[in-house]
Amino acid sequence: MKQHAPDIAAFDHGSCAHERARPASELRNLYVTERARLRRLVRRIVGSADVAEDVVQDAFVKLSSRGIGSADVGLLVRTAQNLARDVMRSERVRAAFADQTRPEQITAGPVAPDDDAARREELGDLLEALEALPERTRRIFLLSRVDEVSYPQIARMLGVSVSTVEKDMISALEFCRSWRRRRG
Repeated sequence: MKQHAPDIAAFDHGSCAHERARPASELRNLYVTERARLRRLVRRIVGSADVAEDVVQDAFVKLSSRGIGSADVGLLVRTAQNLARDVMRSERVRAAFADQTRPEQITAGPVAPDDDAARREELGDLLEALEALPERTRRIFLLSRVDEVSYPQIARMLGVSVSTVEKDMISALEFCRSWRRRRG
């Protein structure tokens, strides 16, 4: 996604040629003198040369309509830093979402009715098979996997230690693996 330096004339938004000449040349000079330094600064924030190049270009584009010049280096630097932080914030949000997404939530497309019915039947069979587990083990498993309750919360709810919750979950998961192997 490496982009080349933008045509500095693209930053030129004045109303007539005479008015555009001065801001465009100042912006061009600012781009030539500050681009490399801004890329290094932004790269330290975002950790990628390609993303840094994009952010620097975005900063120049964002400020191009303001008629900035050499006296506005601070504004340019602050704009680039803020855009870089926005990129990092967006990346953290995406990563957090990806961490919370389970494989079964990601599908290649719509689920065929037959596949949906088969999955529902399999879930029903599993819930029925779970009846063979001891009550506490079954309850811990369902609280964790269905209700998404954390182990410490389950321990508090049931008045047991976190270690007990972990051991019961291991038993329940081994039971599920065994049940799945038997189903073939």
